[in-house]
Amino acid sequence: MFRTTVEKLLSQALEERQDLFLIEMTVGGDNSIKVIIDGDNGVTVDDCVFISRAVEHNLDREEQDFSLEVASAGAASPLTNKRQFIKNIGRTLEVKTSDDVINGNLLNATENEIVLQWKSREPKPVGKGKITVEKQAEIAYENIVEAKVMIKF
Repeated sequence: MFRTTVEKLLSQALEERQDLFLIEMTVGGDNSIKVIIDGDNGVTVDDCVFISRAVEHNLDREEQDFSLEVASAGAASPLTNKRQFIKNIGRTLEVKTSDDVINGNLLNATENEIVLQWKSREPKPVGKGKITVEKQAEIAYENIVEAKVMIKF
C-alpha cells in the first residue's frame, strides 16, 4: 500500500515535469525510499528538490515513518532508459553485448536500437601493416548488456 502511494505521487510529479524521467525507485522494508531520476536536459538540485517535495509533502509521517532520498543518475551510471540514449547522441559510449565490447560515437537512438560508429585498426588486405577503417553497428536494446558514457577529461 505504501509503495503504491509513493509510485502514484512520483508519477504525478513526473507528469508535471515531463523533461524528467524515472530511472529507478525502491522502497526498503524499513520504508526507506530511494528515487533515481534523469532528465532530457540533465538534472539539477532543484529538480531533485521538486521530486522530493512532491512525494514527501503528500505522505503523512504520523501514519508512516519513512526516509526519502532523491538523486540523479550519476555520470558513470549505466544507461538503462531509451531516453538516456537519445539524450547522449553525439557522445562516446562503451556498449557491452553478449559477445562484444564496442567503444563508439552514438550516432542515433531510435525506439528499437542504437547506432554506433568507431574507427578500428585492421590489417591491410594486401601487404604488411594496418589501415584505419571506419565501422558502424546497429545494436538492438535487448542485445545491450551494459552501456556507459565514456567521460573525457
